[in-house]
Amino acid sequence: MDDVLGYAGKRVVVTGAASGMGEATARALVDVDAVVTAIDVNPTNVRVDQSLQTDLRNKAAIDSAVAAIERPVAAIFNVAGLPGPPFSDLDVMLVNFVGARHLIESLVPKMERGSAVAYVSSAAGIGWQGNTANFMDLVTAEGFEAGKAWCEAHPDMISPSAYMISKQVIMAWTAWRSVELMKSTGIRLNCTAPGPTNTAMMPFFHEANGKHVVDGAVGAVGRYSSPEEQAWPLLFLNSPRSSYVTGETLYTDGGFFAALQTNQVDFSFLTPQE
Repeated sequence: MDDVLGYAGKRVVVTGAASGMGEATARALVDVDAVVTAIDVNPTNVRVDQSLQTDLRNKAAIDSAVAAIERPVAAIFNVAGLPGPPFSDLDVMLVNFVGARHLIESLVPKMERGSAVAYVSSAAGIGWQGNTANFMDLVTAEGFEAGKAWCEAHPDMISPSAYMISKQVIMAWTAWRSVELMKSTGIRLNCTAPGPTNTAMMPFFHEANGKHVVDGAVGAVGRYSSPEEQAWPLLFLNSPRSSYVTGETLYTDGGFFAALQTNQVDFSFLTPQE
């Protein structure tokens, strides 16, 4: 079957397309003949159809990018993200969730029934269900300014790991928003939860958390993933072939979550090394 994933000739939007998983996703979409709009604060080297340099911390920049994207948009791949230090907690929350959510919601009117959104969270977001009382007001806040105001008013809930909180919020928002989004528009919303992946972010994670902690989150596969190994599950989730899948988190973590659920994780990796 030609065009097995159903992307040929369809307009798609990829954030974070200048590097890592976002670049790999954009490249894969070009390879399956999608019409790709790349969004990143930096220019992308992928030969996309449209490249928009956009800072997700800036509402006006997001609105300008949305205005420049033609309809219909068949799929959004939200891959952009910041790892934490050296970036501020607020910057992490704005890029990873508040700005990204505003971009997605602003593009919904340009999407048709059967379209889809795939959002990259992280295995760092595991356990979000037990933390919703702390951030559900952010999940349900409407618009960029309301989301930013919540983050500014609750620094204690964001620290000490804005990265982890942002990823938990993504998972919670995916579960919460997917219900009404499907009912009102017929658009699917899912996310992935990658384990450690060889991207430009990895040195920041090693510095902030310790390499032994990151290595301890490697699943049964026994290695870090490549950006390409994270890109293809995103293409699968947003493909029409996944038309009955919505509101889900797909753990692309090499088996870490499975081991965690069945008490096969040795938490000694959380103990500081001498």
